[in-house]
Amino acid sequence: MQLSDRYPEDLVPGGMAFLRCSTDHHSLALVGGMEPENRVELNHFAWEVASLEEVFAARQYLMENEVPIHFQGRRRAGCQIAVEFKDPDGNNVEIYWNVDQVGTNGYVRPPSEWRQALTLEDAVANPPPGQNIRNRQAYLKLPS
Repeated sequence: MQLSDRYPEDLVPGGMAFLRCSTDHHSLALVGGMEPENRVELNHFAWEVASLEEVFAARQYLMENEVPIHFQGRRRAGCQIAVEFKDPDGNNVEIYWNVDQVGTNGYVRPPSEWRQALTLEDAVANPPPGQNIRNRQAYLKLPS
């Protein structure tokens, strides 16, 4: 695995390392140095879907079935658009689309381009440079 990005301690207590084994920005993210009482064995499972429509459909399904959503939008490193919730066993689950790809030259998007967003609509309205979001206006009209 190769290192793609790091979060310093001021973003995540203990820092965070994003590792890749393919062209996806990260396949594994590790958090370091957390206090024992805050330590978790597994933060979340992440499932990639084929389209942005599927992320919106997942959010709609979760809302219709009264599943609490604890994040939607775009975090930082990797720039994927996602919705996050807990499964019936209490595990964190992320459904995402379009994680950044790392080419053979090893180029990774700089933190200045991450564009965090706290809703799916904001993620669509304000994409980071080069993130191709087709038909933005149609997504912005979807119910939240």
